[in-house]
Amino acid sequence: MSLSVAYGMMRDVTGRLMLLDTASLYFRAYFGVPDSVKAPDGTPVNAVRGLLDFIDRLVRDHRPDHLVACMDADWRPHWRVELIPSYKAHRVAEEHASGPDEEEVPDTLSPQVPVIEAVLDAVGIARVGVAGYEADDVIGTFTARAKGPVDIVTGDRDLYQLVDDARGVRVLYPLKGVGTLQLTDEAWLRGKYGVDGSGYADLALLRGDPSDGLPGVPGIGEKTAAKLLAEFGDLAGILAAVEDRGSKLTPTQRRRLDEARPYLAVAPKVVRVAADVPLPDVTTAVPRTPRDPAELEALAARWGLGGSLERLLTTLAV
Repeated sequence: MSLSVAYGMMRDVTGRLMLLDTASLYFRAYFGVPDSVKAPDGTPVNAVRGLLDFIDRLVRDHRPDHLVACMDADWRPHWRVELIPSYKAHRVAEEHASGPDEEEVPDTLSPQVPVIEAVLDAVGIARVGVAGYEADDVIGTFTARAKGPVDIVTGDRDLYQLVDDARGVRVLYPLKGVGTLQLTDEAWLRGKYGVDGSGYADLALLRGDPSDGLPGVPGIGEKTAAKLLAEFGDLAGILAAVEDRGSKLTPTQRRRLDEARPYLAVAPKVVRVAADVPLPDVTTAVPRTPRDPAELEALAARWGLGGSLERLLTTLAV
């Protein structure tokens, strides 16, 4: 589908919904599949074929009723940068960028992204990105509106915040390709981080995340953040404890949290994924036959998609 589709109410999604953090997956495909995998003209298509193989395996193993390839229409939204200027600032390409906020992408990956988009569209897999939002926000909104269980496939731990056992929302985190997935539910999160899904965002903003340019609270690492959340419940409870001189905060913790109030006032909006993105009215059902067979045949020939595409189409048809 075109990302310029008119926005309206999202169609009801019942049954199991699988949401793909598409960029996360095609980056993994690019680095996991040799660049010797090329089109007839010698252009690398390792990310394209790798992603098709990933989707084939995911659909075969998990049999979703609905499938959406979620896209970054804006990987560094201005509204997040206004709140925390360092947000993803280090990812902005210093050289070879056509604009001031272009994320640096390997030279042989960039040309493959339009091919990926064209193939997904021709197959009929819903592809959704919304201006001013990241793929995480699209995923968050689909998850909030889903009527049934949700599988989120991502290599981004930020999305652990959406895990919700009561609603059947889990994260499938690729450990090796997508054949070996970490099935992230609340029990796994509590064992690893000491928090459930709803507490993960508070943990992340307290400890900070250098990969996203989030400073966190100086001196409050992951273990300390988990202990504070276990003691006081959530960020609001921790801030209330700062005011309560009888609370169990150490003097150093109280001072550091108090000094970090300006950051803590804006960090939740930056760290928590949006749940109110204006999603387009799209058909998300897993396609059993290609949407545009002629276009797909032309793409397969032009880019040498061979067995990767054939296997996916066979799996989708079942």
